[in-house]
Amino acid sequence: MSLTVKHLNGDTTFLLTFAPTERAPPTPPSLQYHQPPGTFSILVDPWISGPTTMWHPKFLLSRHTSPSCIQNLSHIPEPNVVLVSQDKPDHCHEATLRQLDPTSPITSILAESAAAKKIRGFKFFNPDMVHSLRVFSEKKPDSVIRFYIPPAVPGGAPGEATISFIPAKLDVSGVHNAVGITYRPPSTTSIPTRPFSPMSPSTQTRFFRSSQHPPAPVDLPLTPPDSPTRQLSPQSYTSNPLSGSSPIASHQSSTFSAHNHSISSVSSATSFMRIHSERTLSVIYSPHGVNYSLIRAYASSHLITTAALPLTLLLHSFDRVNNPWWMGGNIAAGLPGGVEIAQNLLAKTWVSAHDEDKDNSGLSVMSTKTRKHTADEVRDMLRQGKSGNTGVVVMSVGAELVLKA
Repeated sequence: MSLTVKHLNGDTTFLLTFAPTERAPPTPPSLQYHQPPGTFSILVDPWISGPTTMWHPKFLLSRHTSPSCIQNLSHIPEPNVVLVSQDKPDHCHEATLRQLDPTSPITSILAESAAAKKIRGFKFFNPDMVHSLRVFSEKKPDSVIRFYIPPAVPGGAPGEATISFIPAKLDVSGVHNAVGITYRPPSTTSIPTRPFSPMSPSTQTRFFRSSQHPPAPVDLPLTPPDSPTRQLSPQSYTSNPLSGSSPIASHQSSTFSAHNHSISSVSSATSFMRIHSERTLSVIYSPHGVNYSLIRAYASSHLITTAALPLTLLLHSFDRVNNPWWMGGNIAAGLPGGVEIAQNLLAKTWVSAHDEDKDNSGLSVMSTKTRKHTADEVRDMLRQGKSGNTGVVVMSVGAELVLKA
């Protein structure tokens, strides 16, 4: 299985595409903006073009210094999830979000609560498309949002994707949080026996209906970890400029409109997952950073349970940004905060996020202080903490990174 990361702008807009195979197969040109079965995609904090304004242009006005690699969201496969991590305009950009299909049967928008309220206020999307992220708690299993991924082949095992939201406490700036993502693929081969109860006819009817937009995702049973003896093959990655023939832009249609249906029996579903022993890919997205102490409970109660460690990908800033205390204090944790997360979760790859040198103007810029860090500095810091095996990557606009399990 694989995770393909595409950097759509110079800042923190990424397209994450999880696939049960090493790379999604090419599809006919007529299906170039669709995805094959078993694939699950997440569009992160989309801001494609145009300025962003904080309160008033005289306070803060930001523009990209490099053009995005696409001109419109219609130029990428329709994502299963649009993730909006906060309500600030460089993460929750109205003009870009309005490029989405407001009645899509494929896409769900998951947003931090203030951002979800803001998006609903656009009065543009169907109400059942926009959902607030739930604050993660190890004591509340339903705080993990789960997506059921139908089997890729008849008689195969289903997969599962999860999204968890971990905000900082007493955060004056309102920007510090982490989003945890996991993906366990559906099996690509048939299994001779089916150790779970068949779905009822009514459930099957709903399962194969693809024309209706799904309601909010519901919980599925926790999937058990792999055997401790199971090993991952060495990770590899490539980075190439985006082109019109990119595999990401050539995905075949999938049936994610049914991702909200759970298997009928909790105990039998767990038994089924034990047979399907694919390891889990995992991502922590934290562009502004958050203290690892807040992620620890998520790691111990969810990432370990789902066999999702070592962490596949950390998306985190390199640069550290500070404002005066009366303007929120620290804005981006940068290198020190990212190193702590990478070391504790044994991250395989750390990709720079939210480090674009934007064209910023306004009164707030006068008080902002930025300490920039290079990729070499990040590598040196990781080696000092005995985490030298983490790959450190700075992606150019339009670059593509393929991580293989």
